[in-house]
Amino acid sequence: MASNQSSLHEGKFSIPSQNLDQQATLELGENDFDYSKRSQWLRAAVLGATDGLVSTAALMLGVGAVKQDIKNMIITGFAGLVAGACSMAIGEFVSVYSQLDIEVAQAKRVKKKKVDGGGERKEGEEEEEEEEKEGMPNPVQAAAASALAFSVGAMVPLLAASFIKDYRVRLGAVVAAVSLALVMFGCLGAALGKAPSTRAAIRVLVGGWLAMAITYGLTKLIGSSGLQ
Repeated sequence: MASNQSSLHEGKFSIPSQNLDQQATLELGENDFDYSKRSQWLRAAVLGATDGLVSTAALMLGVGAVKQDIKNMIITGFAGLVAGACSMAIGEFVSVYSQLDIEVAQAKRVKKKKVDGGGERKEGEEEEEEEEKEGMPNPVQAAAASALAFSVGAMVPLLAASFIKDYRVRLGAVVAAVSLALVMFGCLGAALGKAPSTRAAIRVLVGGWLAMAITYGLTKLIGSSGLQ
């Protein structure tokens, strides 16, 4: 009698695990999106654009602190754009390639362990391996994204200063244009990653202001000491 009750209880309340997996997959597909999949290219793009904005603007303001000629500011900004884009691309390529090497080595160790264990390949295991390969980081893509984003960001202060001859107005235009762009990039990155946009924008903006102010102030101090 007890065994019959136990069987009835199990038959009434147990749910096949396969149905649970299918239901979870269906719910994830309908309601959720894994925004962490965007982290690789999003991080590279936001970092590149922010760095391009801040570093190029800081260089131009630093030169502008001691040299009021517009030509000096533009040449400095352009040199910063080219050098920074190359540096970001190389750095991102090396970093992501190192990450790729680690993940490939780990995948080989797992595969070798399965082969040495003599276990049979389960159904769908090959598809999982293909998905893992597709999900691995792409060094070339990350490098290109960083260089492009840096160049786009660096163009903002360059364009803001290119057509303004008055020295003070030019400096103000650079700071205003960079500030607006920093807020926009901060909000864009937060929106794509479904993160709070206000905090992201403020964090990026304050950091950019500090970088520009420190560069301008220290260069002005050195320039006023007689080193021209």
